[in-house]
Amino acid sequence: MSRKMTKKDCSGCYCDFYNTGGVGGATRHCFYFNGAKLEKRKEVHVDQRPPWNQKAQLRPSCYQKPRFVYVGAD
Repeated sequence: MSRKMTKKDCSGCYCDFYNTGGVGGATRHCFYFNGAKLEKRKEVHVDQRPPWNQKAQLRPSCYQKPRFVYVGAD
């Protein structure tokens, strides 16, 4: 996408733990952040049946959330 990714885009990601201080407040960053790109994807819960009609969201390519999978916008 045309917009540059920031750490605010990582909000809610499982690995955002490392962007917000990590263990003991150490200043670290997510291992995936530098290689990630923003992509439009649908957030689908593992218990949700097709069709997936929700709108695609702009998320980092490495975004992870427990019990969710990310599928293409189409």
